[in-house]
Amino acid sequence: MRGNIVQLDWTDGNAITLLENGTDFFPALCAAIDGARHSVHLETYIFVLDRTGIRVLDSLMKAARRGIKVRVVLDGFGSAEQAENIQSQLRGAGAQCLVYRPEPKWFVRWVPSRQRLRRLHRKLAVVDGETAFVGGINILDDYDDLDPSDGVPVPRFDYAVDIRGPVVPYVQHAQELLWVRLNWSRLRKHPRDWRKLRLRRPRPHGPQDPNAGTLRAALVLRDNVRYRKTFESAYLYGIQTARREILIANAYFLPGKQFRDELIRAARRGVRVRVLVQGKVEYRMQYHATRALYAPLLAAGIDIVEYMPSYLHAKVAVIDDIAVVGSSNIDPFSFLLAREANVVVDDRAFAAQLRISLEAAIDAGGSRILAHDYHGRGWARRFADGLSYRLMRFGISWSGVPGEY
Repeated sequence: MRGNIVQLDWTDGNAITLLENGTDFFPALCAAIDGARHSVHLETYIFVLDRTGIRVLDSLMKAARRGIKVRVVLDGFGSAEQAENIQSQLRGAGAQCLVYRPEPKWFVRWVPSRQRLRRLHRKLAVVDGETAFVGGINILDDYDDLDPSDGVPVPRFDYAVDIRGPVVPYVQHAQELLWVRLNWSRLRKHPRDWRKLRLRRPRPHGPQDPNAGTLRAALVLRDNVRYRKTFESAYLYGIQTARREILIANAYFLPGKQFRDELIRAARRGVRVRVLVQGKVEYRMQYHATRALYAPLLAAGIDIVEYMPSYLHAKVAVIDDIAVVGSSNIDPFSFLLAREANVVVDDRAFAAQLRISLEAAIDAGGSRILAHDYHGRGWARRFADGLSYRLMRFGISWSGVPGEY
């Protein structure tokens, strides 16, 4: 992922902490909000008022009541059930809250529309312009969707990072640009506020605080205008230049043909390639569509492991000494339609920490897919896999590039 091919804005001198699951993430997020001195800006795809969501909402409202500038952006689809309630409570406390692409009312919500598929899927928070959180963890409790009949008290498996250092202004800039866009109608009525559009993009620079950290990192965004191919290009470059290993953990793994071909080429040139995917079925069509892709990957010697204890929600990767943590699945929704955000960390020790965490999850709850078992599955499973993949390809036609999948 080095070099000019993917044009990442690398910065040095970052302090980055890996957060595993909500047990690490929510205490860190709430502590940062509770200690905020002047501003909090949070974006999320899903915000549910369960015990964890109420805890985060309470921290946000308390911050607003003590005079902190609080901004929250919710996705209109992911947070549809409680967006109005959350928005009302936040505004009542003096905070600002906007909804990205609110769901239409009544029967209109059942009318197919490509625009409604363009969601805000990234999960970002910036406190005081000094601390940023980036990852894949939504605002909902780790245990709320576990099946009690499983008898496995294991939380949803996911990651985020806590960042201090020169990457933070890039996260803040991304949030500011979206906030301006969501206020476009108000700006048209108040021309004097157009000065807010003059948001300068941060430039790569060295560490502001020599004691902040030592890590080299970059923020990678995906949207439908300027950054349409950044995620896919960064991943492909990393796979093409990998020398030792590729370890990918992804909740919804439905890569395009070029992505699959590059993984196969990497495995054939001696790179150890492992993919950790969903084993506990959450959405049947996506699950079976992913399984339809196993055959050529297994034939190339790629290890495919299904995570069984709970829902895998992670969207991370380790490629040699580089780690990726963020919101982007490797599927057409994330690569072609949604707004996403990943952090890429170029550091051997950090990559090793993420690798060790993933390998512990594989050892504790992974089920390796063996070629003879996969090819020996019954006709019903073969039919479900093939039909699901074809239906997914039909759905991808809404993106305008079905041939890539």
